[in-house]
Amino acid sequence: MRRVAAAGVCGVACAAVLTAPAPAQAHGPAGHEASGTKPARWESKASGTDARFRGLAAVGRNTAWLAGSQGTVLRTTDGGAHWRNVSPPGAAGLEFRDVEAFDGRRAVVLAIGEGEASRVLRTEDGGATWTESFRNTDAKAFYDCMTFLDRRHGLAMSDPVDGRFRILSTRDGGRSWQVLPDAGMPAAQEGEAGFAASGQCLVSSGPRDVWLATGGASRARVLHSADRGRTWTAADSPLPAGDPARGVFALAFRDRSHGIAVGGDYRADQASPQAAAVSGDGGRTWTTATAPPPAYRSGVAWLPHSRTSALAVGPTGTDLTTDGGRTWRTLDTGSYDTVDCTSDGACWASGEKGRVARLER
Repeated sequence: MRRVAAAGVCGVACAAVLTAPAPAQAHGPAGHEASGTKPARWESKASGTDARFRGLAAVGRNTAWLAGSQGTVLRTTDGGAHWRNVSPPGAAGLEFRDVEAFDGRRAVVLAIGEGEASRVLRTEDGGATWTESFRNTDAKAFYDCMTFLDRRHGLAMSDPVDGRFRILSTRDGGRSWQVLPDAGMPAAQEGEAGFAASGQCLVSSGPRDVWLATGGASRARVLHSADRGRTWTAADSPLPAGDPARGVFALAFRDRSHGIAVGGDYRADQASPQAAAVSGDGGRTWTTATAPPPAYRSGVAWLPHSRTSALAVGPTGTDLTTDGGRTWRTLDTGSYDTVDCTSDGACWASGEKGRVARLER
């Protein structure tokens, strides 16, 4: 949002290593086990640019896409050892905040901004060529995030237009887009909008369920659709609200019932005492984490194949939960904006000044 600009074993193994007890002389974010086992930690990968990457799509341990400031798009196919600049021609003036990738060749990126600054571009050849598939022509719209439910069906969301969030839909993998009717969308609160902080203000799980995170109003809410964005219900969250800088910044659902919300107040001089919440009923109700992250967090992801472990990231660090989001502990104090994990056991994070890392153990 414009306010921000102003393989089956890692789930258990990574969580076990991340949460191993640390001896008194421990070093690194998670410490070392007494046996000398090296803990899992972020390993930085040189991106070769100073762009800020709020858009991240992790395809697997070796392949990932980054999308960020100055119209920058990068891709790696060797685990981050090398990054290829595959930025769309003429995109230097665009602000990419989200990227969704199907594999190492097919990806869709979202540029944010008022009016025509909001655009969607698609590649089918690893970024060698790009096609613009949507350009916003409504001066009142401002697109923040997008998500794909499968390789064909995807959605993008805009801040409220005429009092309701606007939803854009594709049924052909991002080749074409249509604005959905807003009759099934609840009215927005005064000042309510989304945060384009990590590409996670609109997320999905399964073939039909989608969740939308909001902030900036008197209540920070999570909206849910069970029919690919045609009708929605809204639920209040306990995350900080009542100010344009506060709200739910990111969501992650491991299935259609179990979700985590993170956020807070993104201003560095403001506290965020309730920066995370959990839901076990598909987002109908939310409960504050009993031991939340210590500060604002902008991104969150479930560890691969885990029912209880997830990572949250933000400008002041990375936190881990091993009980489904109820309690968190800080693992690392490096700055990251977003995080994404994959089915083959990889987790990636990215952020400011070209920062990108992969979780190693």
